[in-house]
Amino acid sequence: MRSIFKYVLVTVLLITSVELISISDVIDVIEIGKDVTLSLIKAWKIVEEHLDSSDISLPFVRQTERKLFQQINLIQDQLKEVNSHVDTVGSNILMSILHYTPNQMKLQLRLHSLLDYITRIKVFYRHMGNYVNGSDIEQSTLKDFAKNVISHDIGSVQNVLERIHVFITSPNSELADNGVLDLIAASLQETQGDMLCSTNQSAQQMLYNLYNTIELTELKGYMMMQFSYMLLKLYNQGNYTKEAQLMRDRYEERTVQSVQAVKKAMERSSREFWKCDPPKHIPGDTYIEVTQLLQGYVQNEVDLNPKGTCSETCAEYTYTKSHSCYKNLYCRQQRRCNGKIINCRYIDSDMWVCPADSVTNRRYEYIEYENGRVLGRKQGCQKGTVKVDSWWRWLFWHCSYCFCLCDEQGVYSDRYFNMRSAVADIANNRVVTGLRFTKKNRIIHLQIQEGKLLPHGGIDSSTIRWVPVEDYKITDRYIYNGQDYHTLTWEQRSIDLDDLIADDQHVMTGVRFKKIGTHLNFEIYITPFDFEKGQLLEPAYRSIWKDNSNTDASTHNPRTQVYLSDPDIPTRIPRASRLDSKTDQYIDFTHTDMNRDAAQTTVPFLDAQPVVPKMAVPLAGAGLYHKGSKNSGGFIAPKIVTYDYSQHLHPIFPKDELEINK
Repeated sequence: MRSIFKYVLVTVLLITSVELISISDVIDVIEIGKDVTLSLIKAWKIVEEHLDSSDISLPFVRQTERKLFQQINLIQDQLKEVNSHVDTVGSNILMSILHYTPNQMKLQLRLHSLLDYITRIKVFYRHMGNYVNGSDIEQSTLKDFAKNVISHDIGSVQNVLERIHVFITSPNSELADNGVLDLIAASLQETQGDMLCSTNQSAQQMLYNLYNTIELTELKGYMMMQFSYMLLKLYNQGNYTKEAQLMRDRYEERTVQSVQAVKKAMERSSREFWKCDPPKHIPGDTYIEVTQLLQGYVQNEVDLNPKGTCSETCAEYTYTKSHSCYKNLYCRQQRRCNGKIINCRYIDSDMWVCPADSVTNRRYEYIEYENGRVLGRKQGCQKGTVKVDSWWRWLFWHCSYCFCLCDEQGVYSDRYFNMRSAVADIANNRVVTGLRFTKKNRIIHLQIQEGKLLPHGGIDSSTIRWVPVEDYKITDRYIYNGQDYHTLTWEQRSIDLDDLIADDQHVMTGVRFKKIGTHLNFEIYITPFDFEKGQLLEPAYRSIWKDNSNTDASTHNPRTQVYLSDPDIPTRIPRASRLDSKTDQYIDFTHTDMNRDAAQTTVPFLDAQPVVPKMAVPLAGAGLYHKGSKNSGGFIAPKIVTYDYSQHLHPIFPKDELEINK
């Protein structure tokens, strides 16, 4: 019986609460398993001592009954806290699955039945609590309750537990794939995004916590059946020694099969966790931006060459700079591009330019050409439009206004990524429990959340904190580009998208960016640990960095690019973002579409929402991915991979009472 508590509750996720709950805050599950086992043995001893006595008077029976009830009440107290948390979690998981799988009739029917059976066990358990804590309960009432619990009738506890077990596994091992856990695992693969948004936990965590609820139900039933045999034996209704042993054997058999079923389902379920779109996008809170990396810019050809001529076309200027401001024309009315000017093109001779407010990251709200083409959204112009006309020089040369891209580093452009390591306090047994993008001093950081590792994969909630990012500026002394931070430019604006998984028996303890060629590449820091003891193993010496160093230039299976098609500002898009990248890819930071936004905004944005499940757990990996929808610049965001608890699900039972009492 000890194994039930050892493996029933390694993670508890409260869906109805945003508060982080740690295992250590809930209960020491291993000690509870031991205490419950010992308590049941003590309860049996109370009954056996009564039967060994020659006094069979009613007062003596009542006295023994009170002792038995006190012992059962102690067991209920031990289960009380576990029961309140796990029941809430399991019920909410079942309701979420029902909500997101309306068209899967087979699964729906099984889940409705499963909810019904779990509720029946709760009702029996509540009745037992009332009787144990009540006074002057008639013996006939208690006998009737005990017989209903152990009978073979369809509504008995014994029968309900068997039905639940059939749902979890299958009466025939050849049909094990039809178990409800397998059906749920398959369903989660189809509806994973929606479910993850609803429950804030990975698919594997959902299965694990549902299993916790089912096994706690099994434990309640086992306890009630033991209690019922004790009562009937106390009331001289039979010996029930053989029945109690058969029931104990069957309980162990069901537990072994249930563990096998949940391990199989968990192994095929994703451990990835990421954040879905928030109800409302808030700059600086739910997302941050790289600003003015490549921005649409209007410049006359005469200013794009050192000679001040108009003898070429706009398309000839693929890589140049602003050399002058001819006669202080429109170039004097706008902020000059003091960097590289790239990929110019001719659209039309004359236009009306709507300048953006200086407090924004834009140069223009929209540009309307005389031929009717509009770049950006024409929704009024607060500052008033400016008429900009090309002109002829000596009747031979047309000095055209070109639409180009400006790549200018400076105070208006936040384009820097921190390259310093972000590592948990491994000297004090801290591990990474979450990630988020944040910006400080115009530098984008991947910030880590840390917590103290506990035995059996627990995290001490009192130690959870976001580790402050390093406070430096690119202008500080002894701060170097390429060492402390990376600067995005036209030539170096790629970021690799990878899923990185820690080696076996390792947890994640840090993250960082490094450069591979022109790409920004993601790494994780991993450290070996002892799961049973909850202890990092020589972290200062045995921790290593892990990456995916594959490039787009590799001759074998090169990285592939995620392309953005006519991207608009992602916060404008009403559709929900979906994952559209996979590991071993990369994406370029670029500008928004000319027609949709006049190429004024750098995309993708960076999702700044904290990526932490409802309950802090150790992580077995992390990654970067892109999410978006049609014509959206989308978001680059971190994902985490929760630790795989399935490898530690191994039922263990005491061989005899002597072993239990050691």
